[in-house]
Amino acid sequence: MHAQTLSGGFETPPVDSAHAFRAVMEAMARPGQIKDISGAQPPAPLSAAAGSVLLTLCDTDTPIYLAGDADTDDVRAWLAFHTGAPLTGPSQAMFAVGRWEALVPLQGYQIGTSEYPDRSATLIVECTELTTSGANLSGPGIKSRAALSLPELDAFQSNRGLFPLGLDFIFTCGGQVAALPRSTIVSAPEGAMEVS
Repeated sequence: MHAQTLSGGFETPPVDSAHAFRAVMEAMARPGQIKDISGAQPPAPLSAAAGSVLLTLCDTDTPIYLAGDADTDDVRAWLAFHTGAPLTGPSQAMFAVGRWEALVPLQGYQIGTSEYPDRSATLIVECTELTTSGANLSGPGIKSRAALSLPELDAFQSNRGLFPLGLDFIFTCGGQVAALPRSTIVSAPEGAMEVS
């Protein structure tokens, strides 16, 4: 077994996972806010933030889909050792991780059912940057308005139209995390024209 497979997990699992869990929950509760998250050092190309989210939220009962260049032998071995989470395709995944262009189209993921809306996928989107500018956000957890650098608008607007079903999104970049739950309303940035 490679040394990289054995390393890169939480140094102090109970403490590190609690801090990471809090960062993720605060990001979900306050869409558009960017939180620091740390503790994991996963193999490339995963960011420290994505690795920390996966270590915190995934276990043997949470199938993961590795999209695009996130699907490497090193990442597979690291996840197997540190989480035990099974790897699967998009339609069975509870979590999916990768760059936006590898994760779309979104139609292949579980969006929940009317009886169990929580049985849906959460997509961990690896970003080259994460800023509080761009698309306007409103809805639960946002006092008036917030903004977040989203890769596009249409997919998130369509996802909101499925509410209470739909997907939840966690955005990761370096050691930072932000989130967009399905309840968030997404609109074009101020001054931008929305195309219908």
